[in-house]
Amino acid sequence: MRIGIYEVNPVETGRFALDGGAMFGVVPKPLWEKTSPPDEKNRISLAARALLLQGGGRTVLVDTGNGGKFNEKLRSIYRIENGASDIVSSLARLGVTPEAVTDVILTHLHFDHAGGATTLLNGEAVPAFPRARYYVQAEHWRAAQVPTERDRASFFPDDFLPLRRRDLLEFTEGEGEILPGITVRLIHGHTSALQCPVVSDGRTTLFYCADLVPTSSHVPLPWIMAYDLRPLVTLEEKRRLLAQAVDERWIMFFEHDPVIAAARLTRTDKGIVLGSPVLFE
Repeated sequence: MRIGIYEVNPVETGRFALDGGAMFGVVPKPLWEKTSPPDEKNRISLAARALLLQGGGRTVLVDTGNGGKFNEKLRSIYRIENGASDIVSSLARLGVTPEAVTDVILTHLHFDHAGGATTLLNGEAVPAFPRARYYVQAEHWRAAQVPTERDRASFFPDDFLPLRRRDLLEFTEGEGEILPGITVRLIHGHTSALQCPVVSDGRTTLFYCADLVPTSSHVPLPWIMAYDLRPLVTLEEKRRLLAQAVDERWIMFFEHDPVIAAARLTRTDKGIVLGSPVLFE
């Protein structure tokens, strides 16, 4: 798929699993398990899907998945599965080496989004894409340094502090264009100052949903994660963004959906619902 100057491809970085009840908040299990069947520990399978944009002399990666730094205890808790779909292997299948990546846009610093930003080298966490600049919202960076008891477990310092030590960070401030043809929209319900990239050429627009709409099952307005710090803020953010997305026929890119990478939305008498899946060809 091409949007403006960019060739656009999804990048599979592996699978993991989180508690289904936490993923769907107040939605009863008899409803969410129809689309997201849980395992014996009530965990549902999730993708950690990054986005690759190539063009204009840049190779841009949006988010990096969980990475490979987990100890065995955490690997078991989160059912981490990398195998042949780790980020480096998936990029290699697209002809991209870690050294070729010029820019990494991190939506936020939770481990399932920023874990692959660093890798272990002789037991030390170092930048996985050594020639890239890493973009993160300054407000979110500040929040990640002093997380609350409620979200502390989502931040692993080895995912992002090595980027600061190597002077690879670019702090973004608010909404707007951060790279040619790539703007960001700020979301505050899930965590402070999550930035959702929007890739558009005026005809085709792709919206990287991150954790605003983590899977296609989360399109209905009240289907909101219990992980969100401010669920009522998420509700209003979804209301505004999804209305614009359906009116302007955006492609919605789902970072965590295990089956559907992207789709357009449609409006029915029951509200905004999932429309036709979009294939990357």
